[in-house]
Amino acid sequence: MSTSDFATVTADDLVTGEGVALDLPAASLGLRMASGLIDVLVTLVTLVVLFVVLTLAAAPAADEALFGAAAVLTSVLAFLALPTALETLTRGRSLGKLALGLRTVRDDGGPISFQHALVRALIGFVEIYAFSGAPAFFSIMLSTRGKRLGDYAAGTYVVRERVPLRLPHPPYPPPQLAAWARRTDLGTLPTGTALAVRQFLGRLPTLDPVSRDRVARTLLADVLPHVAPPPPPGAPPELVLMAVVAERRERDLARLRRDDELRNRLLAEGPPPQG
Repeated sequence: MSTSDFATVTADDLVTGEGVALDLPAASLGLRMASGLIDVLVTLVTLVVLFVVLTLAAAPAADEALFGAAAVLTSVLAFLALPTALETLTRGRSLGKLALGLRTVRDDGGPISFQHALVRALIGFVEIYAFSGAPAFFSIMLSTRGKRLGDYAAGTYVVRERVPLRLPHPPYPPPQLAAWARRTDLGTLPTGTALAVRQFLGRLPTLDPVSRDRVARTLLADVLPHVAPPPPPGAPPELVLMAVVAERRERDLARLRRDDELRNRLLAEGPPPQG
């Protein structure tokens, strides 16, 4: 038995930060097109509204430079700033994706960040608006995961969320390694390694002791380059793997909770007072 016996990710598998295959399928070309049309319509309406508002604001000055600045500012807001902010705050959902039950995720299945959303918006302006969507259409059609060019540049793809899921219970952190895990610097594991570790831990009761120890040591050798400091000498490899997976999950959950708290606080405070 080898590491490759466990790292079996299909094109339709979504892999989370802990390496769990969730079997969330990539969005189809039809869903992507429908979602994209909704987003394009919303963007164009936003563009017109912002342009009218900014033009009226600049009208009293009757300055051509102000009109030009209003046009540039309108384009930046409608095509870049607002889509980036929306996908960042909703963790990968635009209005079109919300309507059709889609979400943009990282290639490893984790939630996207501001950087991912910005890259998608920048490339999207070129492939969708500058070239009428032709590059995006052919890229999605040819990609096994329905990726447009912006997804390739950002390292993301779009999945369907409205499917039933059955998730295996994540491993518990071993108490004897809890203190070490809390102070470690955990890097991002390669997708195949993360999934192999999670599948191995889920199959521990079915493995004979010899295979169990051999595979655990093989996986640990792949994981250790992404962990600092190394585990205590003599720590059982499978317990180290459990500690790493459990700690990564706890840190991801803590980060998501902080994001929720910040967003709720900002929404509760409302817009700043105008003086």
